[in-house]
Amino acid sequence: MKSQPLLLMLRTNIIFLSCFVLMGCNSERQLDIQGHRGCRGLYPENSLPAFDKAIELGVTTLELDIAISKDKKVVVSHEPFMSRTICFDPKGEVIPEDMDMKYNLYQMTHEEIKQFDCGTKHHPTYPDQKKLKTYKPLLSEVFELATAKNPDVKFNIEIKSKPEYYGIYTPQPDEYVKLVLDEVKESGLFDNVNLQSFDLVILEEIKKQSSKMPVALLVDEDETIETKLKKLSYKPEIVSPYFELISSETVSEYQAQGYLIIPWTVNNQQDLIKMLKWNVDGIITDYPDMLLDIYSTTHY
Repeated sequence: MKSQPLLLMLRTNIIFLSCFVLMGCNSERQLDIQGHRGCRGLYPENSLPAFDKAIELGVTTLELDIAISKDKKVVVSHEPFMSRTICFDPKGEVIPEDMDMKYNLYQMTHEEIKQFDCGTKHHPTYPDQKKLKTYKPLLSEVFELATAKNPDVKFNIEIKSKPEYYGIYTPQPDEYVKLVLDEVKESGLFDNVNLQSFDLVILEEIKKQSSKMPVALLVDEDETIETKLKKLSYKPEIVSPYFELISSETVSEYQAQGYLIIPWTVNNQQDLIKMLKWNVDGIITDYPDMLLDIYSTTHY
């Protein structure tokens, strides 16, 4: 075997040692870069253009949310209703405050849902978000787009659910989970998918119906990881907490117990760097472009 040139060898060793000394990182570790709702900071959330752009940027996983339509289709949407924050009504007009939550997706067919423009309204939190007319797509449309663009991309699908929504904005948990699992199985992408939820009833139902489906336990900012884990009857593969709930110590502690730690939603450069220093397994962000740039240029 030919010897490596001295300068190249020294440079390689410096990078390798810097990674361990400064950041404590693992050269074999691959960060799961998850585009939140596609890439909400750049394109309208949970839209086909957002997922397309996220894949183009190089995310490893598309994070998205789902609801169910009146015709039992799995629709990609953060709320089970038309949010007046991001959508115009079918006439292109602002949804009035007294109509908030009135456009119930569970009482609308997907054809009716598609009439709402959820892409051109100015978003107060994401002023640089590209504006274009778009609609809430079916999960099957996202699968089709993603597999055509990058067959290796993964999907982190949140089943949006609250007990007070059962039978009103969503199906009952058993039917809800079955509809989603059937869609995933039909797509042939089972091995590329994990399901997540804040709702423990939904999480219990997922493992009941499909023991092999990887599950992420979502932990909200007013909850604790330990308490919520104790309420679940099984050990989920992933713990996905609000990022301010974790520390370097808690990340190491839960990883040592066999959990993957994937915090949400990390959008500040300093916070992204901190998460990388703590060796989380993945990061959910509205700005995957920022994360990819930091990750690639700092050798995490």
